[in-house]
Amino acid sequence: MGRGLRGLRGLRGLLRLLLLLRLPRGAGGEAGAHDVDVCATCHEHATCQQKEGKWICVCNYGFWGNGRTRCVDKDECQFGATVICGDHTSCHNTPGGFYCICHEGYRATNNNRTFIPNDGTFCADIDECEVSGLCRHGGQCVNTPGSFECYCKEGYLAQNGPEPFQPRTDTTSCAEIDCGIPPEVPGGYIVGNYSSTPGGQVHYSCKEGFLSSSGDRVSRCTALGVWESPKLRCQEISCGSPPAVQNAILVGNRSSSPGGVAHYVCQEGFESPGGNVTSVCTEKGSWSESTYTCTEITIEIHDVSMFNDSCVRWQISPERVSSKIMYKIHIERQQPDAVESIQEETLSVTTDSRTPEVCLDLQHRTHSTVSISAAPPWHSVPAIFRFQVAEDHLLEDDGIFNISVFNETCLKLNRHSRKVGSEQMYQVRVLGQRWYLENFYHAAVFNFTARGQAPEVCLDLYPATDYVINVTLLQPTEPRSSQITITTAATAKQIITNISVYNETCLRWRSLKTANVEEMYLFHIWGQRWYQKAFVQEMVFNTTSSSQAPELCLDLRPGTSYNVSLQALSSALPVVIYLTTQITESPFPEVEFLTVHGRPLPRFRLRKAKEINGPISSYQVLVLPLSWQSTFSCDSEGMTSFFGNTSLADGYVAAEILASDIPDDMLEISIGDRLYYGGYYNAPLKTGSDYCILLRIKSEWNKERRYSCAVWAEVKGPHWSLLRKPICPVMRCTAGALSAVETWEELHIRGKCETV
Repeated sequence: MGRGLRGLRGLRGLLRLLLLLRLPRGAGGEAGAHDVDVCATCHEHATCQQKEGKWICVCNYGFWGNGRTRCVDKDECQFGATVICGDHTSCHNTPGGFYCICHEGYRATNNNRTFIPNDGTFCADIDECEVSGLCRHGGQCVNTPGSFECYCKEGYLAQNGPEPFQPRTDTTSCAEIDCGIPPEVPGGYIVGNYSSTPGGQVHYSCKEGFLSSSGDRVSRCTALGVWESPKLRCQEISCGSPPAVQNAILVGNRSSSPGGVAHYVCQEGFESPGGNVTSVCTEKGSWSESTYTCTEITIEIHDVSMFNDSCVRWQISPERVSSKIMYKIHIERQQPDAVESIQEETLSVTTDSRTPEVCLDLQHRTHSTVSISAAPPWHSVPAIFRFQVAEDHLLEDDGIFNISVFNETCLKLNRHSRKVGSEQMYQVRVLGQRWYLENFYHAAVFNFTARGQAPEVCLDLYPATDYVINVTLLQPTEPRSSQITITTAATAKQIITNISVYNETCLRWRSLKTANVEEMYLFHIWGQRWYQKAFVQEMVFNTTSSSQAPELCLDLRPGTSYNVSLQALSSALPVVIYLTTQITESPFPEVEFLTVHGRPLPRFRLRKAKEINGPISSYQVLVLPLSWQSTFSCDSEGMTSFFGNTSLADGYVAAEILASDIPDDMLEISIGDRLYYGGYYNAPLKTGSDYCILLRIKSEWNKERRYSCAVWAEVKGPHWSLLRKPICPVMRCTAGALSAVETWEELHIRGKCETV
């Protein structure tokens, strides 16, 4: 039924059209009675219009077609929103028309949601920053066209997220900058109060006992929330070794710091009447002049007298002299009937007696002149006297005897005397030398009187010494002598005491040997390093000293454990001590310096350094803003991980690799590969920023830490890819082709991947 009606209507319309075509027009071109039927045939989206005297159907605006049977919607948006609606818009087509909508962040100038730009309406940028508090506390809003970004104000730092940030999506907050506690200055302290906000200053001064060697005394809180590294250097005051005092010996020096006192004693033959001789370490780092001086002692010999016809006794002053004194006795003999025949003899006697005495080898019927004086280092005025020996006062003896040794240093004289029980005087001359000391001599001459045919005498001899001992029987006729050689053994007692270490590699000790007697000390030094098995340092040498408080500085290597054996050659017992030297700066890393300009970063080659100054613990890769390169301190221990930074502008540790994990040849590493090395995240670098890449060697041992740094690369913008190229990013690969160590180019060459 419906289909029949539609067919009938179509037929009627066709008939009308034929009739109209056949009907004539009026003279005025006006539509005749049947013109109304032509307009009735127009499409529903068309309008009947007169053109050149005829009525025609024309599709409405926004449609195209013949106006009668077809008017199709025209899609104005097909030419693009920018052409139709303007910038920052989206175009929406409607039947016979269209409308425009502004993008987010923009608003139509007619203040409506939609518009048609025929009235001059366009999309203007919305200033979101007009909304108060949009960027949270401490933030400030910056408008780009169509959007906005939040930055932290001056005096604030971004935390818990990126900067710039969007308050709707990012968790970034702005915290007021506080540099916290200022860094310490070794040997220094903070003066007064300080502010830890940006621009705040802290003033340093050196502690008592330290001097300012160089550097600014002020550290400032920077806009990055960190203190400037203090440049003040406080050097501990040390006066060094005490000065030499003329005619004195240093006997004590426990400290070379300010207030330390060096004590001296006067050498033998000298004294300090004013008091103790000392020198004090001053706050200027120098020793003061000694308080008193050592002046020479003059021995006065007086009250010379004779006894037993050929023996001499005398007294000395001053009374304060209590040490042993060697006396030189010079004898000149002349026969009464001889004019020019003079015999001279000089002998020595050493004693600490206040009334020394000696029996002389005098001949009968002679005139003798005797001069007695103290030998150096003592000074005296010689005492001179003369006498004559009568012939009948001298007793004869054959003088024949031999010498035997007992108790190592005691002599027995086996004499054959004509007069049993007669008293005889003997003179003993002792001369000792040590084979290992060129300047060591022990000489002594003394007389003793004994009865009997086997007198005994014990000698005061030094250990480890070769002696030649001559004993002469002093008799009125011809003197008789006998000689024997003795080598004393090294003493079983320890003569080295109070050994100590100072300045890390220097030794001082006390020697119980006799004062002013030269001694040789044998050193055997053995050094090893646990971290360097092939390292061995062995030294064997000797040194001589006549001081009772010797000192010696050793040539030792840093970062080494030493076994030091010290032995005086006159003693059989060595002293063994152990000392450890501190590590020093690590060797500078061997790197190939690179400068990268806007291209992918190459793989960096890390070479293993030699452990010459201490054990190398690890290698660190540091990433710094390029502007920090000139101010960065290699021994800075404030470097943290990428995620521990207070700002993306801070430097950070990108990787730490243990020395034990470095191959003997080299290790390659890529900066920004998003992997963890030793707990540090190797983060990609920020595009458009300039960076300095450093390699730092860290050494740790015996509570000491040392660093050395080398600049590895300078990376400059504008753009670069920081990651290693992904494996086959636009390629199809065979099964098992992916490898953690091969790039996609390598896989492509090997035929494992093909271009998609």
